Amino acid sequence: MLFSNTVTTLENALKTTNIQQKVISNNIANADTPGFKAKKVSFGSLLTREMSNIQANKTDVRHIDFSKTSTGGAVIKNKDSAYHANGNGVDIDSEMADLAKNQIQYNALVDRLNGKFKSLQTVLTGGR
Repeated sequence: MLFSNTVTTLENALKTTNIQQKVISNNIANADTPGFKAKKVSFGSLLTREMSNIQANKTDVRHIDFSKTSTGGAVIKNKDSAYHANGNGVDIDSEMADLAKNQIQYNALVDRLNGKFKSLQTVLTGGR
């Protein structure tokens, strides 16, 4: 057990930001494509499924119920939006903001992962 659950969690979070990056980039690339509808990544159902794996006792009605299950995340097309006269549903300002937010999350995750590996390196080299 060389790597802790933290490293696995960080790896999964990096995969998530990678998927989001691809979807956002695709939306930006198609900002002028007539009839194109923007897509978003939904991880709410994935979060629900993962939370169902948590072992917790509900001792009050106000506590979160961890027993509900659902399937994984999905890329969802927003069929109802049209920001341009040609039916295109890409709001470029929103996409650029999402892109910046996703990049910040990615950088923070990489920073944390580097910290974990530096800690491991310190242990292996005896602090030298």
